[in-house]
Amino acid sequence: MTDSRYLKRTIVKEVIASAFLNEDRALRIYLPPGYNEVLSYPVVYCQDGEEFFNFGRIATYANQLILDEGVEPFIVVGIEVDVKTRTAEYAPFGDRHEAYVNCIMREIIPFVEQKYRVRGDDRILAGDSLGGSMSLHLSLLYPGEFPRIISLSGAYYEESQDIIAREEDLGWLDTYMIVGLQENEYKTDHGTFDFVDLNRRTRDLLLDRGAKVHYMEKEGKHLWGFWQKELPDALLYFLTR
Repeated sequence: MTDSRYLKRTIVKEVIASAFLNEDRALRIYLPPGYNEVLSYPVVYCQDGEEFFNFGRIATYANQLILDEGVEPFIVVGIEVDVKTRTAEYAPFGDRHEAYVNCIMREIIPFVEQKYRVRGDDRILAGDSLGGSMSLHLSLLYPGEFPRIISLSGAYYEESQDIIAREEDLGWLDTYMIVGLQENEYKTDHGTFDFVDLNRRTRDLLLDRGAKVHYMEKEGKHLWGFWQKELPDALLYFLTR
């Protein structure tokens, strides 16, 4: 049974008016137990923010890690997305991708860093599927700004691999990658892909360019039922080092 202390979570909902996307964008912000504006905190930015909170249970796990595992308190920012425009925003070939990148860098992050006590030099980007590849692309676009990536079954299509292949030195990058062995024939909105092969190829591209990669394959499908169980270890990987 889940400890009741883990369920006493502080989650703030914010909405920003994005000039780049020409629409409002909702955020869910988890504040750790004992949040104090005198202090400063590491921050985890999540693509698919609503799913990370609802299906990934990231706020509950964060409480558990902080209260029982001795992890330094941290903040989580979930960036919500409309499923109808998700591919257009997350995929590098999407027609809203550049606008979404600008929204994150020029609107969301400045808003969060002005209102909450996050450390700008202590960021983690997290995402599942296209959100995982989106997180990596954002990191490559702004080298050093996001040196730590959590990729849950990242959708590293050919376009994504080409972007990584153009890089020369990724010695500054540290990536936590996991993929399920039952994701070898996953149907997406633009084809069926072997996500295990895509992730293996991406791992090798990153390693060849000097990135540090913590890579795992486990029994699992392309579902939150798989990713949820892996999320605490992914957070521990970065937040206890």
